[in-house]
Amino acid sequence: MTRPVVVELDGISSRFDQTLIHHNLNLRVDAGQIVGLLGESGSGKTTLLREILGLWRPAAGVIRLFGSNFLCCGFSEQQAIRRRLGMLFQQGALFSALSVFDNIAFPLRELRCLDEDWIRRLVLLKLDMVEMLPSHARLTPAELSGGMVKRVALARALSLEPELLLLDEPTAGLDPDRSRNFVELLASLQKSLGLTVIMVSHDLATIASLATHVAILAEQHIVAFGTKEAVMTLDHPFVSGFFSNERHKLL
Repeated sequence: MTRPVVVELDGISSRFDQTLIHHNLNLRVDAGQIVGLLGESGSGKTTLLREILGLWRPAAGVIRLFGSNFLCCGFSEQQAIRRRLGMLFQQGALFSALSVFDNIAFPLRELRCLDEDWIRRLVLLKLDMVEMLPSHARLTPAELSGGMVKRVALARALSLEPELLLLDEPTAGLDPDRSRNFVELLASLQKSLGLTVIMVSHDLATIASLATHVAILAEQHIVAFGTKEAVMTLDHPFVSGFFSNERHKLL
């Protein structure tokens, strides 16, 4: 059975001033796939996530999300599409002046259609989904461990029940045990919620545990896309160098 296309990037070019980041980049992600996006530092992996999220506009090309041309949509349609996306930023990007509760409630309140009782119920539900206690809702980001920051940020990313989840270095800064626990949580949530996931990570153990497919960003475009096993056989300098000492982590 053919799966619907969730993300389609067609001929994307991106610039910062005079620096060309992406050129004629193409990528298609189908529903239910978990795509690990790999590439050298500075290759534009996070920029690509921000373009999908609508935080950065490419210089050229088409971004289709759920079949709609995202860059050409009207404001109302763009907002409706954004509600189908969730983003976990690398450092969590929690609002430091807000409590855990208010950080998770923030996207819900932006909808302006839920009363505070429903918001409270949904916040507590999302906390439970990321294996945190109701008592944690009163804490501030400064009172959280690194692992807890990731879980709160994930709860906020899931607050609007998205279909597409974008992850930027989800295990960065975590020790091996917390990293493994967080990966297990992500895998469980992806399976139970049926999420489509695009994930930037330098941690091959995370890619091996979560990803169903791998996309290689090099030379300003996607040079390879497929299963982990298929991508590792590609005759390309970046692929050969990146995987040369790490193949056992992906198999």
